[in-house]
Amino acid sequence: MELDGLLLEAEESMAAARNYKAELKQRLLGLSQARRQITGSAVQTRDALQQHFQDMKSAVSKMLDDRLLALLQQVDAIERENIKPLDDCQKLLELGVNTADGLLREGEVALSCNGGDGQDLCNFTNKALHIQLDSLPEVPSLVEVPCLSAQLDDAFLSVARDHISQHGAVASRPPVQIEELVERPGGILVRWCKVDEDFVAQDFRLQFRKNSSGHFEDAYVGIECEFIVLHIDPHIDYQFRVCARGDGRQEWSPWSVPQLGHTSLIPHEWSPGLDGYSLSSRRNIALRNDAPQHGLLYSKAATYHPGQTLTFRVESSGAPDQRDSIGVCVEKVDGLDSLQRDRAVCISSSGAVYVNGKEMTNQLPPVSSGSTITFDMELVSLGANNEGPLHRRRVTIGSGNREVVFDWLLEQSCDSLYFGCSFFHPGWKVLVF
Repeated sequence: MELDGLLLEAEESMAAARNYKAELKQRLLGLSQARRQITGSAVQTRDALQQHFQDMKSAVSKMLDDRLLALLQQVDAIERENIKPLDDCQKLLELGVNTADGLLREGEVALSCNGGDGQDLCNFTNKALHIQLDSLPEVPSLVEVPCLSAQLDDAFLSVARDHISQHGAVASRPPVQIEELVERPGGILVRWCKVDEDFVAQDFRLQFRKNSSGHFEDAYVGIECEFIVLHIDPHIDYQFRVCARGDGRQEWSPWSVPQLGHTSLIPHEWSPGLDGYSLSSRRNIALRNDAPQHGLLYSKAATYHPGQTLTFRVESSGAPDQRDSIGVCVEKVDGLDSLQRDRAVCISSSGAVYVNGKEMTNQLPPVSSGSTITFDMELVSLGANNEGPLHRRRVTIGSGNREVVFDWLLEQSCDSLYFGCSFFHPGWKVLVF
């Protein structure tokens, strides 16, 4: 027996050692991933810094070249504009010099012929009187003409140095990180949070891509810290990342560490084939058209499970009717035109809440374009009456900033529910997710 006990103890020790080794290897793998994240992000950051500053150098060099060219062109323009009057004055002076030279030569000839009848001297004198030798053109003084100079402020370098010395920053961690990815039918609820308490966020930006390949697409930009990304194909991995913009700034922060998520829940769909409703291509949007037929539009399948949140968003509204309804039910019943019946809970367009066809005292705000209505429920307990067991569900219906909470009693267990809507006037458009 002692030997058997020792053997058993040895086997248990070896099993513990195997588990310990496997756990250590798993942690080594996690450590290796952490190391790769540091070194990989460091390489990317170096490349981004080098590329950014190279682009800055090229841009600044081009701006300086453009500015130099503009200033040189100003010099050329001022020079051309002010040289032209001087050129005109020079031509006039040179013409006067040439005229005076000609007159002097004629005067010398007239004087050399002084022994004649004096006609040459008379002609010369008359010509000289017509030339107006006492009229001289104005020549501008040096203070009256431009004297070009370059006015350069050396303080620019000081200002540029201050800006450059503060340009850019290196962060060891992004200011926001994805906190949770929650499966939703045909979608994923993404929640994020700030990890840098000193960072004051003005708004957030969420992106995603399929299969960790291709380009990221914007899913949300706003001030909320969660968002449901719809149109997600089931059982396929999607990658998500988030960043933030600081208060009063234009640039976005570095991206968070990407997180992989997927949903195994098939998307909610409206059932096709009812004449009074037109459906979108994905069958998650129903529009009450102008067909005269009334009817209750059900979901294609019982895809709502307790523990989940079922959301209806009213994209547009029509005329209200007391019989309008949006809600959930245990089974499809053909021939009805409202969910205000047994084995169903719903809200009407007036905000009245109905449980098994009976109107509650508490009421929610009227439903209109832009309204978002949520249904949450959980199994509370199993009771009984004279006819058998009762299944009690705690139901919460939310609309706007108000909620109604009540217990819904069902005579039989039901793991999944149908949803539905009915409207008696056209124009109502409802998205379900």
